[in-house]
This record gives sequence, structure tokens and C-alpha cells, in this order.
Amino acid sequence: MVTLPAALFGLVIALLTGALFHALRGGNGWRLLLFLGLSIVGFVMGQLAGMFFGWSVYKFGMLDIGLGVVGSAVILLAGNWLIRP
Repeated sequence: MVTLPAALFGLVIALLTGALFHALRGGNGWRLLLFLGLSIVGFVMGQLAGMFFGWSVYKFGMLDIGLGVVGSAVILLAGNWLIRP
């Protein structure tokens, strides 16, 4: 079970990852919202994969920030590839 502070910290990390990706790739406001949403989904998927397989990259308390950021990056790259014009 994840505590509220850990969930909020994970949300902040995921949103920062999505905002950084948007700053690098550019786009309008809708793309920013899409990247933020994809980053949150990827972060959660990275956390779940780490718990399921027992992997750990950079653990900070209850969160594995390393796997969360890797999950966010993978989902962001896939989403960017799918929406490119």
C-alpha cells in the first residue's frame, strides 16, 4: 500500500518528466496535457513492473523513481510516435 505522501511525490516526479518531455519536443497545450497524462500512466506502469518482477533501479522510500522515470520515458516515446503528423 502506498501512502499519500509517496503517491503525491510520485505524481510530482511523473508530471516533471512529462513537462520536460514537452519542453524538449514542443507542441501546443493539448500535447502538454497528453504528455502529462502519458507520463503518469508510464510512471505507474514502471512502478507496477518493478513490484511484479522484483526490480529496483533507484529506490527512494516506497517509490522506485528509476523504474518510474523509465516507464514514463517509454510510454512518452511511444505516444509521441503514435501522434506525430
